[in-house]
Amino acid sequence: MTLRGLNKLKFNKDGLIPAIIQDSRTNKVLMMAWMNREALEKTLSSGQTWFWSRSRQKLWHKGETSGHVQDVEEIYFDCDADTLLIKVEQHGAACHEGYDSCFHYLLNPSGGVAIVGDMAFNPEKVYGKNAVREEEAAAGVPADPPVNQEDAPGCSSRAVILDELFQVIRDRKQRRPAGAYTSYLFDKGLDKILKKVGEETAETIIAAKNHSASELTYETADLLYHLMVLLVEQGVSLDDVYRELEKRRHK
Repeated sequence: MTLRGLNKLKFNKDGLIPAIIQDSRTNKVLMMAWMNREALEKTLSSGQTWFWSRSRQKLWHKGETSGHVQDVEEIYFDCDADTLLIKVEQHGAACHEGYDSCFHYLLNPSGGVAIVGDMAFNPEKVYGKNAVREEEAAAGVPADPPVNQEDAPGCSSRAVILDELFQVIRDRKQRRPAGAYTSYLFDKGLDKILKKVGEETAETIIAAKNHSASELTYETADLLYHLMVLLVEQGVSLDDVYRELEKRRHK
């Protein structure tokens, strides 16, 4: 696309234009992201996709963290000149959640959501633990909201945190908001949840063996979270666990 071609494009009031990324071999739609003029110019000059992160307010090179870059083959724009279609050769997977395409959530007529397709890679191994991921932040994907630690005063507020987190997890199971890690666990099912509980248990043990208080604190929080996901999946409430603990305490 020449400078003349760039001048035909209609960027929005923020100087951005949506770019739909398509696999040139399969015609599968891989993702959608935003470009400003500089990102498009870098895409044209480098031969790989660059985008503009609205959340971080900076350019980002697709695959800069994962290595799953996109080699550009053709760039089209529509008849209104306000949307780009970019055909690429995708290396690895396009989605930061590990799937070939970002469009792997299927909305069915009843309003439920299902995941279509298998994971091509483990996002935790590529982007780091707990899904604090460079490309997720760039794409503006919502994470599970933090629980409020100030709703109840004194020591009792600590137990309230568990109750609040448990309610968030139950809500995730019911609504399955796209992009939330908890939704992903419920969509994958019991075996995935059990696998995560096993992994977090092992990591908690390793943290204790390392005699690291900070590491043990971190891993224990992970383990408690995944245990609560398991409880929700199995229909067991925190009250059930509290009652069992109370029985043991009174003995």
